[in-house]
Amino acid sequence: MALKINLNEVEMKPHPKFEGVKIGFITTKERHPELSIIVLEISPGVEVPTHTHEREIDSILTLEGEGEVFIDNNWQPFKKGDVIVIGTKEVHGVRVKGNSPAKCYIVHAPALW
Repeated sequence: MALKINLNEVEMKPHPKFEGVKIGFITTKERHPELSIIVLEISPGVEVPTHTHEREIDSILTLEGEGEVFIDNNWQPFKKGDVIVIGTKEVHGVRVKGNSPAKCYIVHAPALW
């Protein structure tokens, strides 16, 4: 099932778990069980705690902002244009630095959402 959407038209809502984080759904497991695509907007100073996914691979493209991502057992800087790929059961997290939010385009395969 094909889909075309402009990222500026994605409705951003408060994340169900994390304060200071907004989530926009591009496609979900109801439409494509093989993958879900979301946009996350994380406010400055906010940290998404370290966590793992049992089945899903995370592919993250940083659209805006900068911060640090926890991968390979340490915090590493990220910025606009960076791509981060996280395998199943790998510990990862994000914290946003600076005065601007970070906006990330995230693909989960298989679908998480």
